[in-house]
Amino acid sequence: METLLEQIESGKLWQFPGGIHPPEQKSISNQVSIGSLPLPEYLVLPLKQHIGANGQLLVNKGEHVLKGQVLTQPGTNWSLPIHAPTSGTITDIKPMPSAHPSAMPELSIVLTPDGEDKWCDLQARTSIDGLDNKALIDIIHHAGIAGMGGAGFPTYVKADSAKTIEFLVVNGVECEPYITADDMLMREHAEDIIRGIEVMSSILSPQCTLVGIEDNKPEALAAMKLAAQHNDKILVRAIPTKYPSGGEKQLIKVLTSKEVPSGGIPADVGVLVQNVGTLFAVSEAVYKGKPLIERVVTVTGNTIQTPQNVWALLGSEVKHLLYSQGFTPVDEQRVIMGGPMMGFTLPTVRIPVVKTTNCVLAPDNQELAVAGQEQACIRCSACADACPQTLLPQQLQWFAKGQEYDKLEEYNLFDCIECGACSYVCPSEIPLVQYYRVAKAEIREQKLEKVKAERAKERFEARKVRLEKEQEERQNRHKRPARSAPAKDKAKVSEALERVKKKRPEQSAVQAAIERAKAKKADGDATTLEPDNSAVALERAKRKEQARKYKEEKAGTDQGSAPKDAVAAAIARAKAKKAEKAAAESEAQDPRKAAVAAAIARAKAKKADKETGKASSEAPIEATADDPRKAAVAAAIARAKAKKAAKTPSEQTEVENPATEVASEDPRKAAVAAAIARAKAKKAAKATAEQTEELVHEEPVTEEAPEDPRKAAVAAAIARAKAKKAAKAAAEQAEEPVNEEPAIDEAPEDPRKAAVAAAIARAKAKKAAKAAAEQAEEQVSEEPAADEAPEDPRKAAVAAAIARAKAKKAAKAAAEQAEEQVSEEPAADEAPEDPRKAAVAAAIARAKAKKAAKAAAEQAEEQVSEESAADEAPEDPRKAAVAAAIARAKAKKAAKEAEQTRVESTDTTEENSTSIPESELNPEDKRKAAIRAAVERAKAKKKAQEQEGNDLS
Repeated sequence: METLLEQIESGKLWQFPGGIHPPEQKSISNQVSIGSLPLPEYLVLPLKQHIGANGQLLVNKGEHVLKGQVLTQPGTNWSLPIHAPTSGTITDIKPMPSAHPSAMPELSIVLTPDGEDKWCDLQARTSIDGLDNKALIDIIHHAGIAGMGGAGFPTYVKADSAKTIEFLVVNGVECEPYITADDMLMREHAEDIIRGIEVMSSILSPQCTLVGIEDNKPEALAAMKLAAQHNDKILVRAIPTKYPSGGEKQLIKVLTSKEVPSGGIPADVGVLVQNVGTLFAVSEAVYKGKPLIERVVTVTGNTIQTPQNVWALLGSEVKHLLYSQGFTPVDEQRVIMGGPMMGFTLPTVRIPVVKTTNCVLAPDNQELAVAGQEQACIRCSACADACPQTLLPQQLQWFAKGQEYDKLEEYNLFDCIECGACSYVCPSEIPLVQYYRVAKAEIREQKLEKVKAERAKERFEARKVRLEKEQEERQNRHKRPARSAPAKDKAKVSEALERVKKKRPEQSAVQAAIERAKAKKADGDATTLEPDNSAVALERAKRKEQARKYKEEKAGTDQGSAPKDAVAAAIARAKAKKAEKAAAESEAQDPRKAAVAAAIARAKAKKADKETGKASSEAPIEATADDPRKAAVAAAIARAKAKKAAKTPSEQTEVENPATEVASEDPRKAAVAAAIARAKAKKAAKATAEQTEELVHEEPVTEEAPEDPRKAAVAAAIARAKAKKAAKAAAEQAEEPVNEEPAIDEAPEDPRKAAVAAAIARAKAKKAAKAAAEQAEEQVSEEPAADEAPEDPRKAAVAAAIARAKAKKAAKAAAEQAEEQVSEEPAADEAPEDPRKAAVAAAIARAKAKKAAKAAAEQAEEQVSEESAADEAPEDPRKAAVAAAIARAKAKKAAKEAEQTRVESTDTTEENSTSIPESELNPEDKRKAAIRAAVERAKAKKKAQEQEGNDLS
């Protein structure tokens, strides 16, 4: 039995099923040799002219290029470059209509020829000796050669086949009507085609090469046999004329009897098919170095005056080809790219020629009948008989119309080569091929979407697995493996438990259970570390110890423990005052330390005051331990109380006792004692002024940090209360020795001088009162700016400090005037005339002065109470300033009333003093007049001090 190769060499041919015999119409264009066309006005070069991806642009707009220069660089697989068909300028790079039934725009390079048609440098060779397969494949690749039979498959991909190729089949059948491009190419360039076959054979190394040509092309058969006669491995075969014998699978069946499986490619059966036009381009690239920039195109049809095959530059518009061959359009003119069976009607003649363009057909209305209206299928089975792929066109059409894509794939829709034989024989004129093309596009789209969805699902699942793994790792990171303690550690634990049991036989059941639980825990996880809470426990123990000591001290105080002496209490309060001052100074640096220091100081002051019987007055201070503002207020109060307690009772006793001690002594001694009492009163006034100054200077926290209006208001209220209290104490100290002076039985040496001194004292007291009133008025007039603009609490605090300084200055002035009064009183030369009237006038003056002092004290008290009420709600700085202004006005009014009272009492005393002649007075009356004069001076002094206190408040 002959082998397949022997059968092929003997010239045996096989038949494929189906097929038709349409009118050939080839003689219209194959009577004239291949012609040339003039350069077009411009060339449109789509970046994609093959199956595969676009290349990357290498040129820019406005750049000049040479003929054959590469314009794009191939990128991924199945990508081919584009070359310049002629020399010229890149005028534009933009989307242009593509060679497709839809004419969908594709990115294209617009090249305007310069007319010189100048080539770039080419690398020609006379032989392929020394070039390996890779070098030959690279040449084919960079020349941009694609399948020119119609599919446009990249040639270098086929040449680089990984499978063994037994037969290289050259397709020269060209079975479709009207097309004669391959026929004329084989007639005129058979030798170049044979050289291309030899290049491919050197790459693929097949057993033999089979050239298939239909028997209706005798000139082409003769030319190819003549060119291949020197190579016995190239067999040229004439096959019967039948459509579509030019199909790849059909040609393989005819020449080799092999059938390509469904969904497979020819390489699966050891066969590779190349078109004669492709092999010619391979020869040009390898031997002449020319890239694929032109091809043979058949221009034919009844509307063409000179139908023939022409060399068309890639990128030339169809319009340029038609009018170059004498195109005369008719009504409803159709222009078809390709043959009448597999070609498509162009929507416009502005479509460029590409690498797969082999024919441009321009028939008239009688040459190709227009398809009629689609009719219902009559089930004649003519389509099935004509199908070369043995498919069921009728079933496929039904499934396509019903969009049953699974059924279409089941019935091998993709085995259809779209030859159009079924549509050609259909009596109902059903466009079956169009149905199949649409269905194929839909199935491809669905598969693409499915692939995208599967990839997205894979990414999602991979992400989910990754997240779960990370979460598990995080959880395991916080888990410590439970490791059993070694036997040695267990033995140690057991021994320790035994020793504890021996030492504590009286251990209760609860404690035993606790010990067992601890032992079990240590046995279960010997390596587990417990948190170190020693610092927290130490702090808790300290707090408990402090609470215990506090309770013990409180219990001892409640049981009536004997208080210490006043000196120790004063020392304790002084220390508290010093500590409070240090806390106030460090408050801005560390509020926590300041609060602790203040709390300690308050505790010490409280303890000292409890020991002296004043525990009840310190209760409000304890409530301020947690608030820094309250702590500052409490500290100020503590300082004032410490100062008050620091004054020993001996000082007051010194003021009160001298007058009584010398009551029965010599009048001279009594006068000396009165002078001493006045000096001590003056000293007490000075001390009060100094205390007021210290109070002003000891409140830097409020003045230095006036950002908080509440603090400023509280500090001002405290200052006013302290000033009022100091003035009241000074007044009481001054009044006490005066009230005791009437006990003196003896008068000074000269009554006249005493009376004159009393008058002078009253005048000076009146003058001092006027000066104090003027100073208070100036103070009120100088502070409206703060009242008018109370928005800034700092300014309010500064104004309060200025007012306190002025009050201090007025107090000093009053003290100095009182001192001058004491020093000048002995200079009096005259005495009152009637001692009784003088006594009555003095009593009236004392009553009025007492009444004025009482009224001034009540007004000051009301002022303090109103200001404290305002201080309790210091949210509004404007209201606080208004309240301060009202308080100053009230103080001014009280000062004026006190002044009027003093003036009236002074006038009355002076009138009474001048009404009684000195000669009528007896010694006893003289002594009483002197005493009353001293009392008047003391009351005047007291009034001045009260006015000073009002000004301070």
